[in-house]
Amino acid sequence: MSGKDNTTALKATVGVLGLSTVALLASTIGLAVKENSAPAAAPADETMAAVAEVPVSATTDFIALKENSVFLDYKDNVCAGAQLAVANKLCADLEVPTPQAGGNVTKGYVGSLDVGGLEPITTSYRSQNMCPVNVHWHLGTEHLSNGQYDENGKGPHGTAPRPEWAGRDLAGELRGGFRCHHYDETDEKFTKPYDWKYCTNMEVGETYEVHWPHSSAGDCGTVNQYQTPFYDGVFCNLPLEVFQAIAVDPQNIASNVGVHGQVFTVVNDDTYFYPDMMNGMIVDKARNMGTDIHYYTGSTTGTSRNNEMCSQYAPITWQVDRQCHMISASSFDKLCYDMMLQRDDMKDDLYPHGSRELVMDSLVANNAEDAESLAAAAAAAANAVVEEAPAAEATRGGNLRA
Repeated sequence: MSGKDNTTALKATVGVLGLSTVALLASTIGLAVKENSAPAAAPADETMAAVAEVPVSATTDFIALKENSVFLDYKDNVCAGAQLAVANKLCADLEVPTPQAGGNVTKGYVGSLDVGGLEPITTSYRSQNMCPVNVHWHLGTEHLSNGQYDENGKGPHGTAPRPEWAGRDLAGELRGGFRCHHYDETDEKFTKPYDWKYCTNMEVGETYEVHWPHSSAGDCGTVNQYQTPFYDGVFCNLPLEVFQAIAVDPQNIASNVGVHGQVFTVVNDDTYFYPDMMNGMIVDKARNMGTDIHYYTGSTTGTSRNNEMCSQYAPITWQVDRQCHMISASSFDKLCYDMMLQRDDMKDDLYPHGSRELVMDSLVANNAEDAESLAAAAAAAANAVVEEAPAAEATRGGNLRA
């Protein structure tokens, strides 16, 4: 391209840019004029009032939606009525005494009822193809763990005394068990009321023992998994004739039915919030939750049983956390909310049940196991294998050299 052509092109470009600049300047001036002529902005309070008039949709009421859900129709509950009726019986009239719960779970404690070779499950229930079929809780504790929940515990209404094995007439009142030692009436997290929306008859500062019954005969992994009463869940897929056949060997029951037990003091402090209390004991090694476990075989509990009237729903495995933990009221309320969304109607477990009196030594199985001791034994066995390995290797080496 020649120098003359370059000059011509440059002039053309400058002309175009000049026109663009003029156009941009004109637009800017026009905008300024328009803004100056526009009406003044509405005061902030008038703007907020206008926003307040905009309708806001309410939070979805999921519990109300349950009523018309095709997935949650109670008529499709295959576990309804599955409970096998087994009446309580005077302990003295039992030909073969059945081990009872709840007992003393203090470290080192062993009951005195000889149950032969009967053993509790000492691995996770999940590993035994069992699932939680219910969750419910008791006012105070049915078990006793010295220094954690016992007769020296505290609560808004005191604690239960250590029994004298004489029984008490408690007709007409909800029997409370032992309490934990966390309660402090000068700390508002133990005394400030909580606005319960789903649970009923609950109180901040109180101690509750939560139970999660598990069963290999539950309708695990389906919408029918959780049931009230929990017996429907335990026996859901276990016809009477099958139960009678396997019950000949009590170990069959203890190996297929079990309960998680964990104790909490409720606080009005959401730093203790845990979102999922439906699926069994909370296990958190960093906070010593679900790690200090007492294993034994026992029975179902509740106030219809005591040291004269025994439960015949036995023997079943119990895995009980010896420690007492603080948990937020909101955690319990979230649990009740989750329970209300199940296919089965769990309203009869949305409140605390009464606690059975502490079971006498003579009715507690002598097969208690301890999580720490089991872990130590497993570690010792593993070390023994490691120590044997070099010796075996040396022997093989000697044979090879011979």
